[in-house]
Amino acid sequence: MHRLITITTLLAGVQWLFFMFANTVVIPISVGAAFHLSAGEISSALQRSFIYTGIACVLQAAIGHRLPLMEGQSGLWWGVILSLCASAASSQMSLSLLGGGLATGIILSGIVIAILGALGIGALLKKIFTPIVMSVFLLLLASQLISIFTKGMLGLSTSPHIDVKAALLSVFLIILVSWLNIKGRGKISNFSILIGIVVGWILYVILFGARAPAQTADVSLISFFPWGRPNFEWGIVLTALLTGLINTTNTVATLRGVEPLCEKKTTDGQYQRSFLLTGINSVVSGLLGMVPYAPYTSSLGFLQSTRILERSAFIVGGLVFILLGLIPILSSLFATMPISVGDAVLFVAYLQLFGSALKNIEGIQFSSRTIYRIAGPALLGIALLTLPAEAFLSFPMSIRPLISNGLLVGILVSLVLENTVNWARLEQKEVN
Repeated sequence: MHRLITITTLLAGVQWLFFMFANTVVIPISVGAAFHLSAGEISSALQRSFIYTGIACVLQAAIGHRLPLMEGQSGLWWGVILSLCASAASSQMSLSLLGGGLATGIILSGIVIAILGALGIGALLKKIFTPIVMSVFLLLLASQLISIFTKGMLGLSTSPHIDVKAALLSVFLIILVSWLNIKGRGKISNFSILIGIVVGWILYVILFGARAPAQTADVSLISFFPWGRPNFEWGIVLTALLTGLINTTNTVATLRGVEPLCEKKTTDGQYQRSFLLTGINSVVSGLLGMVPYAPYTSSLGFLQSTRILERSAFIVGGLVFILLGLIPILSSLFATMPISVGDAVLFVAYLQLFGSALKNIEGIQFSSRTIYRIAGPALLGIALLTLPAEAFLSFPMSIRPLISNGLLVGILVSLVLENTVNWARLEQKEVN
């Protein structure tokens, strides 16, 4: 029995490893390309990201919030950084100046978050972030991530045209993983993500051939400020500080969202320790040129799909991810995993976020008046998510990253509506 449990834990750890890998690998590559870093510098950033993501996950599970929730490079931060890089040329700002300002802002935001976390900001945020705000956040996050994964599945992340063969394989994997989730029993259902990735990778190699591993050039695991020397470009620094504060929504959404799965309330102490570690992780990110960290709300979809909640399996996955980063040959091998395969499997896992959004508004009655509290911010955010980055070049650089981010705008509008409008009175008027 003990042997069976050990094998199950190891397999679950490997499944977590693939989840961590698929959510991490694209980020340092895309950011490195945006900053025009060399191939060696990008390889270094990739390995650093693997190692530190594993460390961050293990620390959170062991001494932070102590829950099986991936601590990874924030999608919110990722989008803001890429947006700033894309608009740097039009703003007549060098990438090194931008990168240095970002490094300063990221470090300062990490310090602020760590201090606020130690002072108990979690208790305040839990009051501000009502179920409606949480629902809007999850809806917009699901929309943003599903859009990214759809492009990867169709081959649009590497080409302007749809790759029909890769798209058909992706559709098959979506059907397979969904069927395993819905119809599979016991361990088959629990390991549907792992099965989907392994089957998809094998089929991809059979149909398209294996991708050659990247050359393992000399890399430096410790490299301070690869984006540029720190500076006080105040527009960039303030943008980074604001992004860091809004990024705290990931912690609140994730820790509150996991409560129904774990069937217990998250304590103020867990929020405190989680914010403290996330702040420290952000400081390290600023020093080493990585996208800052946050608990991954998408972990909720993964947990709902696999129904494996043990911390031991999560810690195993984090430890193996560290090992993966320390061994260049393994990093190069895993980097050959087809993006379309990983995106297709994650597509199914992240559909669960939509269910989490609906659960947050269960029991709330909407009328022709009160529907605005969720429809307004959610649909406005989705509309902004569909606009190209070039559409916002007419806005000042200082507010462009904020106004062009549908997720940020939707959350802010929802927060304002929930904390300024007396929706209970409007509901009463509707009844009368």
